[in-house]
Amino acid sequence: MKIVDVICSPGRTGFYFDDQRAIKKGAGHDGVFYIGDPVTEGFTSVRQAGESISVMLVLEDGQIAYGDCAAVQYSGAGGRDPLFLARDFIPIIDKYIKPQLVGKEANDFRGLCAMMEAIQVEGKRLHTAIRYGVSQAILDAVAKATGRLMCEVVADEYGCTISETPIAIFTQSGDDRYNNADKMIIKGAQVLPHALINNVDTKLGRNGEKLAEYVAWLRDRILNMRTDESYMPILHIDVYGTIGAAFGNNNYKAMADYLAKLEEIAKPFHLRIEGPMDCDCDRETQMIALAGLTRELDERGINVELVADEWCNTLEDIKLFADNKAGHMVQIKTPDLGGINNTIEAVLYCKAKGIGAYQGGTCNETDRSAQVCVHCAMATQPAQILAKPGMGVDEGYMIVYNEMNRILAVRKARKAR
Repeated sequence: MKIVDVICSPGRTGFYFDDQRAIKKGAGHDGVFYIGDPVTEGFTSVRQAGESISVMLVLEDGQIAYGDCAAVQYSGAGGRDPLFLARDFIPIIDKYIKPQLVGKEANDFRGLCAMMEAIQVEGKRLHTAIRYGVSQAILDAVAKATGRLMCEVVADEYGCTISETPIAIFTQSGDDRYNNADKMIIKGAQVLPHALINNVDTKLGRNGEKLAEYVAWLRDRILNMRTDESYMPILHIDVYGTIGAAFGNNNYKAMADYLAKLEEIAKPFHLRIEGPMDCDCDRETQMIALAGLTRELDERGINVELVADEWCNTLEDIKLFADNKAGHMVQIKTPDLGGINNTIEAVLYCKAKGIGAYQGGTCNETDRSAQVCVHCAMATQPAQILAKPGMGVDEGYMIVYNEMNRILAVRKARKAR
């Protein structure tokens, strides 16, 4: 079945674009706004509305497949592509992608994605957000044209086995790390709370005391408020490099000593720490530092999992971090990888290397990109998947949880026939 048209529409995401560099330099809060001047190219304010582009592929039988182009909250930081604004990029899709897709048979997800990923504009690859959304639409088109679920297309083309049970969902709190943790406990989220520990003085503490207090509160909150003693969520906290900032990016002993204290505080719950340091210079330096701390923890038997994030953006980055055991788990930040074909390959690569695969993303996505990501996760079976978009917990968790259970119900019903 052929693709006969490509239609684009501008959209909003479930969160905002935030200038991470300006925030790290001390931009203040005033309600939901950040106060101060932006420092990253393209930003007109430190926080501004997130934008997306819906890409719709019209099939010759009238069906419409679609995906959403979206970029991460911290666009332009950590080696990522620049700020993604709909008005700048819809013309790019119309000029360079539409002519390549119209008339093509929607029967080969990998092949169509490879063609799309190879397109260059002025010697550069397409923005990661464009490749992300177009690849979602291609997957949906192939699924609709061939009468399969999107996860079934992925499984068939990559030789995967679709999960018959839900994938663990990781929820993120934003700055409202207390009230939102309560929502997570009520929902029974398997991994929580993210916590957004992105400032040493206000959130970590110069000696790590503020985060330690929060972990103790979170531990007690779960133990006191859970309705089932079998509920044992994993505590996954993103510290945005603040531990390295407080103790020294290469001071593995001091960082490990602190993480050992957090491990004890978190018990009986297992602890994951994402982005313990951020070597804000290059990928190699970041990889070496994270690999060193990972080795330090393993040699000392400290049972805290480290999660790679910053400077680990592309499929090639993820392979490098996995090959060098830079972290126990890698966040596969789906928009950063461009086409979701790369997300699929990244999950499978990490699993083959014995590294935890966290199919993540950003709060700054859409309902559609989250749904398509669920299909990829059900086919490739990562250790966990991010509830997205937004930072409100309930909405993102609902979208991911419900799509996952639709897949399980449809496949179970088919088998029962």
